[in-house]
Amino acid sequence: MPFDVGDFSGASFSDRAASRRNRRLVAGWLFSLAAMILVMIGLGGATRLSGSGLSIMEWAPIVGTLPPLSQHEWERLFALYRQIPQFTLTNSDFTLADFKGIFWLEWTHRFWGRMLGLAFAVPLAWFWLTGRIDRRLIPVLSALFALGGLQAFVGWFMVASGFLPDMTTVSPYRLVVHLGLALILYGSLIWIGLSLAHPPGRPPVEATAANPSPSGHVQLRIWAVLSLIVISLTIVAGGFVAGTRAGLTYNTFPLMDGRIFPEGYLGPLPFLRNLAENVTAVQFNHRVLATLSAVVVITTLVAGWRFRPSPSVRTPLILLGVCLIVQYTLGVMTVLHIVPLSLAVAHQLCATVLLGTTLVLLHACMRDCQQRGSPG
Repeated sequence: MPFDVGDFSGASFSDRAASRRNRRLVAGWLFSLAAMILVMIGLGGATRLSGSGLSIMEWAPIVGTLPPLSQHEWERLFALYRQIPQFTLTNSDFTLADFKGIFWLEWTHRFWGRMLGLAFAVPLAWFWLTGRIDRRLIPVLSALFALGGLQAFVGWFMVASGFLPDMTTVSPYRLVVHLGLALILYGSLIWIGLSLAHPPGRPPVEATAANPSPSGHVQLRIWAVLSLIVISLTIVAGGFVAGTRAGLTYNTFPLMDGRIFPEGYLGPLPFLRNLAENVTAVQFNHRVLATLSAVVVITTLVAGWRFRPSPSVRTPLILLGVCLIVQYTLGVMTVLHIVPLSLAVAHQLCATVLLGTTLVLLHACMRDCQQRGSPG
């Protein structure tokens, strides 16, 4: 069910009005944090695609807030970069100017992460001290803040994997963990924000009349859950595509080298490692899951319109359909054009938006089910 934010039915009118204002204020803050995470995911995709992620070889959460301020500092950092395999094996012709080009993108990515931490911690403390947030939310949001700290550490753990001998990129496993934690934070903030902005209550008259059968909402909720599951799995598979650079191969669609089931899917690696490290298997799995996601989402849309959705459900249904079309098109175009940075980043951002839209739909379905007294 939607996150429980308290029952204020017995409070006075002024208390209820103040409570509504505070809930909306906190919800707006949480949605802003989710938007910042969306930008963070886009910056992370750009750093990976441009090879910028390994340009900063030091873990300096405080000192690293400032960029290099002298020529000597630039030379020192460039000297560190020249010691790692990415330079010696891939970028040995880099000059200091080339190094600065990749450095600034990674620095921006890390700086945005620091700003995200401040944007989380400072308002949370203020809401808490001024009593503008339900006390039951404090442990939950504190846990999410701690998860954000863990996410930062995992980010460095991921980067450090690229310094190992013969490694010119980061570990795809660590990349997927890093991306997964970001998506958990993103989804959690959206869900709690929706529960604050739209707490359970009596449904509007027009919503009840629009769909007299509660079973329709239950079925739609089931399809929304399935959509959330397959979209999440597809994004995880996309993380392995990014980590192994599998998108640079088999740049045709819908066939892969003229075959539906590509040759070399079952490579020499053990089965589970094959699924995550063999570029043929990695790209094929992502394609299959993306198509499965499209089928499940389309079925969700059909189920939604079949049961005449209320306005609160209709809007996310429409947005979900639009996001699906854009996302699938971006995926195909990214493959056909051999993963240009702009298309690949847009593809990753749209996947995150698609996930968020599915959460909005699921929340609206569960809220309607609860309001109508049906199982939810």
